[in-house]
Amino acid sequence: MNFENYYWYFQGVLTPKFCDEVIKFGNSQKELLANTGNFQHKIDKKIPLSKKDIKDLKKKRDSNVAWLSDRWIYKEIFPYVHAANRNAGWNFQWDWAEACQFTKYKKGQFYDWHCDSWDKPYSNTEDVNKLNKIRKLSVTCSLSDPKTYKGGELEFDFRNRDPKIISKKVCTEIMPRGSIVVFPSHVWHRVKPVKKGERYSLVIWNLGYPFR
Repeated sequence: MNFENYYWYFQGVLTPKFCDEVIKFGNSQKELLANTGNFQHKIDKKIPLSKKDIKDLKKKRDSNVAWLSDRWIYKEIFPYVHAANRNAGWNFQWDWAEACQFTKYKKGQFYDWHCDSWDKPYSNTEDVNKLNKIRKLSVTCSLSDPKTYKGGELEFDFRNRDPKIISKKVCTEIMPRGSIVVFPSHVWHRVKPVKKGERYSLVIWNLGYPFR
């Protein structure tokens, strides 16, 4: 594994037509309050979140999402995931992707510091394609024209490189509409609060068996 490159990007590769179609499709689906791992056990058991749960959740993450699993979306994005995995020198072995997370950030909404992976693989799941696997590669696609919103920057923190040194970097490469950023799922990142307008993005997590 080569961690010299902490992310890999492709600017403006998704056409405006594709971005518009994803936004239209995403907005037509059931909109849900974005969740974090701390509350996943309740979501899995279909236990409604209490007012306190929602208040605590929104301190960490405040956005709205819909889940998309249509083949035409994966078909458009997967070639870039494979190219990034190869060109960045990671060469991670992965064979499945979770449902695409269509995310809408309105004014004041955000997602604080987090990483997408965790120590243990999926175990309590009925999806055999996810069983015993971990998130290895995260993908973020910019669907919005940057002229339509302010704030909402994607920012990385490469604390994995040296815990004593906090190395933060705003990912300006994802700003042009239709851009894609791919990064190892253990890399810490956040979406800063949107100051004006709405920011649409698409996120995909690619899974594989744990590293050896």
